[in-house]
Amino acid sequence: MSMLIPDRNGKLNDIILGYGTPEEYINGSPYFGALIGRVGNRIAKGKFSLNGNTHQLPINNGENHLHGGPNGFHNVYWDATPLSINGNEALQLEYTSKNGEQGYPGNLKVIVKYILTNENDWIVEYEATTDQSTPINLTQHNYYNLAGEGNGDILNHRLAIHADHFTPVDSSLIPTGELRSVANTPFDFRKPISIGEHINDDDEQLKFGSGYDHNWVLVKKDNSPTLAAVVSEPTSGRIMEIYTTEPGIQLYAGNFLDSTDIGKSKIAYAHRTGFCLETQHFPDSPNRLDFPSVILKPGEKYYQKTIHRFMTDK
Repeated sequence: MSMLIPDRNGKLNDIILGYGTPEEYINGSPYFGALIGRVGNRIAKGKFSLNGNTHQLPINNGENHLHGGPNGFHNVYWDATPLSINGNEALQLEYTSKNGEQGYPGNLKVIVKYILTNENDWIVEYEATTDQSTPINLTQHNYYNLAGEGNGDILNHRLAIHADHFTPVDSSLIPTGELRSVANTPFDFRKPISIGEHINDDDEQLKFGSGYDHNWVLVKKDNSPTLAAVVSEPTSGRIMEIYTTEPGIQLYAGNFLDSTDIGKSKIAYAHRTGFCLETQHFPDSPNRLDFPSVILKPGEKYYQKTIHRFMTDK
């Protein structure tokens, strides 16, 4: 719901967009601060086939299924237990998604740990087991504004993404299957540039997403947590680094924020006043055998880890 981070002068600001009360999150639409599952991002037409069976999921984003459906993991109650991990404050969240929930097969037991370290790292660790083969692609859907929530748009934030390719999409934001080079495109964040530098370029992909709403293919040698992205905000001096075990990261630039949602500071969240960086497997992976698999089988253990590291330029 909130994240208080010091600027270069030590002043604390809340850098997370969201509501003032827990009750508002139940009906909120933009997935503020949400833990997403079973499958983050989009699945084409809400369908996939697995072990000879076709599964139909709820359609909640145009003609597609998005973020686990209308009653996905963002809209269920989790069992929460405070604990200490290696001397760090932590919260363990547990939820069992029953067979058939939102159309997904198998009883899926999920444990997610939020860990705050004394080095200003916020770590999210995800684990899951299942009794039937099922797709799983968990992620965290925070909206950030490193200048402080309610303090204008995010277009001057400088972003670097450790990726040479991205997954272009069709007009409904489903990947075409191509892994396209970022070279000579508005999607080249290999060196830090402002989010706003190319967001309004005359580019078909940007028109499809109304700006950035795409998955980047991270440069990785293995499944260990490696640097995925770095964001800096020049007025505050705040910097966020993201490390992940995941193969992809989704940049969403708040293109559909439209002042409908009133934030905790009583300020309406206008167009592009927050951005998301969602570590993930690629969108529509249940239908793309050439993408890294999201299928979890009985006897296997799903595990992924994302580290958010905060600092300033001082």
